[in-house]
Amino acid sequence: MKAKSTGDLALVKKMNSYIVLNSIRKHSPVSRAQISELTGLNKATVSSLVNELIESSLVLEIGPGASSGGRKPVLLLFNEKAGYAVGIDLGVNYIRGVLVDLNGNIVSERYERLKQQRRELAFDALTANIDALIAEAPESTYGIVGIGAGAPGIVDQEGNILFAPNMKWREVPLRTMLHDRYQLPIIIDNEANAGAQGEQKYGAGKGIRNLVYLSVGYGIGSGMILDKELYKGTSGFSGELGHLSIDFNGKECSCGNLGCWELYASEKALLEEASKLGFEGLDELLSAAQEGNADVLKLFDTIGRFLGVGIANIINTLNPDCVMIGNRMSRAEEWIMPALQQTVQQRALSFHSEQLQILYAELKEHSAVRGAAYYAIDRFFEQFKAI
Repeated sequence: MKAKSTGDLALVKKMNSYIVLNSIRKHSPVSRAQISELTGLNKATVSSLVNELIESSLVLEIGPGASSGGRKPVLLLFNEKAGYAVGIDLGVNYIRGVLVDLNGNIVSERYERLKQQRRELAFDALTANIDALIAEAPESTYGIVGIGAGAPGIVDQEGNILFAPNMKWREVPLRTMLHDRYQLPIIIDNEANAGAQGEQKYGAGKGIRNLVYLSVGYGIGSGMILDKELYKGTSGFSGELGHLSIDFNGKECSCGNLGCWELYASEKALLEEASKLGFEGLDELLSAAQEGNADVLKLFDTIGRFLGVGIANIINTLNPDCVMIGNRMSRAEEWIMPALQQTVQQRALSFHSEQLQILYAELKEHSAVRGAAYYAIDRFFEQFKAI
């Protein structure tokens, strides 16, 4: 019985330490007395736990704060430079990587086009990106605390890419491959889930209870925040909204289905039509739209209408607070939004769309990579429940 009591006390201490650390992360600079008020823990407990967090280099004392009378309180600051994490957005045709501090602030960034989708060559490019970011990390107490990656397609809970149709990848054990190389905590998730998390933690999704994030790039993926939690489904595979059928006898998709939404409303769909007009690449199309090119404006209008069709289906099914458009197509907001809104207004049930917001990702093309880095940071702090 005594051992159980001791174990219970140890567990309570772990939980309280984690609560105090999160309070400092969220509210710093903050005093011990303020932490006691915020957490409901008594001052002696807070003081003891804070001292341990200072010893662990996660918290710094930065001097006295303002006083309303009596001795000035000593302010505490979360030490965001105690360690660093790597976030990766592995796209179908690009790799974006960031090195971030423990508050998710970008310290360094690398981006390159991915010309080869063959597994071995893509993995070499991925590790070269990670190696360069790790080499740029400043010295710190904890060094690189982990690597998070968002990848296209169906990703299981063990970090295997089961099926990425646009990359023609099947059964790629990406987490194991990266762990074998770096011997660090590795977290792999679908890139749209990572994008949803990135916007929820650092961008326009803060405070939104029910959010559907659409990653509109080469394909279309989605991450769903339901009741402020990422929804992944029974097997962890939710979010393949790009493969909703919107045309019964439509084009054949690489997934094996017909008439998938992403065949009509993605960057790939846009570029296929643009190539018939002699345009190559999204940057060239955005410049032409800025100059008022009528053909290009019509292309964006068409993409906006197709996006609106799928979004109306999402609204009618899930009744979310917000649908957010991220990834590369978010750069075309000015030219796709009018047609998109008009289509949603025509097709979505009025009761479902009364309070709906359609937003564009605040982090633009960085939603997924910031969310991937957040996964690594969050995993790192989980261990401090055991302080």
